[in-house]
Amino acid sequence: MVSRPSTALVVVAATALLGACALPQPAQLPVRQPAGPTAGQSLLNHHLSQVQSSLNSPLVKGNDARLLVDGPAAHEAMLQAIAGARDHVNLQSYIVDASTIGEKFAELLAAKAAQGVKVSVLYDSVGSIQTPREFFEDLRQRGIAVCEFNPVRTRLDKVNNRDHRKILVVDGRVAFTGGINISETYASSSRRARRIPDQETDKKSGWRDTQVRASGPVVAQFQRLFLDAWALQDCGPYHEALYYPSPEPNGSMAMQVVGSDPGTAKSEMYVALLSAIGHAQSRVWLTCGYFVPDAQTKSALIEAARRGVDVRLVLPGFTDFWAPLYAGRSHYDELLSAGVRVYEWHEALMHAKTAVIDSVWSSVGSTNLDWRSFVHNYEADLVVYDAAFARGLERLFQRDVAASVELELQAWRRRGAAEKLKEWFARQWEYLL
Repeated sequence: MVSRPSTALVVVAATALLGACALPQPAQLPVRQPAGPTAGQSLLNHHLSQVQSSLNSPLVKGNDARLLVDGPAAHEAMLQAIAGARDHVNLQSYIVDASTIGEKFAELLAAKAAQGVKVSVLYDSVGSIQTPREFFEDLRQRGIAVCEFNPVRTRLDKVNNRDHRKILVVDGRVAFTGGINISETYASSSRRARRIPDQETDKKSGWRDTQVRASGPVVAQFQRLFLDAWALQDCGPYHEALYYPSPEPNGSMAMQVVGSDPGTAKSEMYVALLSAIGHAQSRVWLTCGYFVPDAQTKSALIEAARRGVDVRLVLPGFTDFWAPLYAGRSHYDELLSAGVRVYEWHEALMHAKTAVIDSVWSSVGSTNLDWRSFVHNYEADLVVYDAAFARGLERLFQRDVAASVELELQAWRRRGAAEKLKEWFARQWEYLL
């Protein structure tokens, strides 16, 4: 979903029409636990055999991953990685703005380029539409290779296909992905937003989001996505860099990178998530910044809940664009009726895209549960098969639940006629949102 002020949204919508962390202690949530002392490993094997077969990208072992909550922690970890670069830095982001955060990244990238590190930056034309062209020209003048993804000025037929990926690869050894852009929106954390009495006045900062830092052989898959996108956009020759160093195990986690490409008419993340939900035995906990489910996704969630799986969704209570929020809410009645538990996060803008299933299958990335991510955008997600990583994501989910408001079916049905009208109207356009 477009996470940008209304100017970019108007451009995308118009063209589509023409063409088509001191958080509170987590609440102790009652959950169904799989029986037996080896249940965890059994579920892991179950998902490896059932879900892995639906994907093209290979599963690789020997990796490590660390969750990064909100912008300040993620940006700091990314800047530290860039500061230690010796050979190359590849940065791909939907939004790169000219804010204090953007300038901080620009200065460090330029400094590394001056040291002989090969630096490449790929930014999305619509996502970064408000960033002055002079900002990127200055990067070029300072020795950085810069490329604009599907420029609005010259590729109007591609304006609906956006590069929503957030990828950073350093020296082919460490990579980052998630929902966090290079944007002033992330200058403060959602913890600070929660301390502000009137949240309606501070929706533009302190967004709640999640990033992940990965190391090990899986980094090569992030590298491939970046270099393929660079070639797709005719960005020029690659640097003479060691993009694929000899893979070195750096942990015990099994992972794979799942990329979505509208040119292939298939979203691998859509396939992976539906397969994981369909084979879930214990729980499905999803956090999503934009939730406008298609029929199959909604059916998968409903069927899982009806067979006794603990299905919970943490969704935004407000957003930067009203239509997706109301389109998503138009589906709540069916979900709640089936036993899906829905929580709305009102303390700051919820922008994270994570999933944890059966305490063994996890994902962190840029893909929302909406038509735009599944059909129109280029996306990237990291899927992790590891119980310890899943437990960390579950703890984070429980903290978000503790800061959310749970929706009750009967109370939801008593909402006003004006709200229902907005939901109906937004739902008519959900394919384009």
